[in-house]
Amino acid sequence: MARVVWKGAIAFGLVNIPVRLYTAVHARNVQFHMMSPDGRCRLRRKLWCPETGEEFEYAQATRAVEVAPDRYVPIDPEEVARLRPEKGHTVEIEDFVELSGIDPVYYARPYYVGPGEGGARAYRLLVRAMETSNRVGIGRFVMREKQYLAAIRPSEGGLVLETMNWHDEVAAMPEVVDLPTDDVDERQLELATDLIDRLTRPFDASRYRDTFREQLEELIAKKAAGEGLPPAPEPERPAEVPDLTEALRQSLAQRNPKKKLEKA
Repeated sequence: MARVVWKGAIAFGLVNIPVRLYTAVHARNVQFHMMSPDGRCRLRRKLWCPETGEEFEYAQATRAVEVAPDRYVPIDPEEVARLRPEKGHTVEIEDFVELSGIDPVYYARPYYVGPGEGGARAYRLLVRAMETSNRVGIGRFVMREKQYLAAIRPSEGGLVLETMNWHDEVAAMPEVVDLPTDDVDERQLELATDLIDRLTRPFDASRYRDTFREQLEELIAKKAAGEGLPPAPEPERPAEVPDLTEALRQSLAQRNPKKKLEKA
């Protein structure tokens, strides 16, 4: 059974449902460590002043925020503690919205929500009501002294809570990306739409694997066993395509080579 990371309740109106949060995602990154050149000693970091060379213990360090180049404002931990939100045990749903109305860019981290003690019937009722209305609950809660915005949605007969990025943390795309405004060729649009249709199928997450991590783990296992490594394969160069229309036509032909394409 997964470890419970938070206990509390979901509240909407006068309804209060005891729940528990469970971690839904476990990162599987390969962790590297800094070692001495001979690989025998794991290196440690230290705190030191580059101006005097003096070393400090972590317990001696204070915190400060840089407000201008080389200008820092020291902040006492007690001052931060006074501003932290009160520890709460309730996800107060403030609104219900349509799932399609939430841009995925706002989602941060998912958690599975399970019923707490005595909350099974109310939990099941909320799941069914949200499934029937096709709505998502939006609320705020405090976990580990940090306030989160969260979306609660039904999934596989249960509930999933997604912590969300705050609105002022998400930049508008036109502020970051220089978006093209050229007109689209209608024939190219038709070919591109046809290609998308042929590439469309139900989503199955098991089809997509982190091949880099798998190859890296295989490399580590072979080196740990003292095995030699095979020579690296030559990278494949993509075939040159004369223009966008021809690239679309060739892509369609590869997806369905038996079907003759209409002349472009």
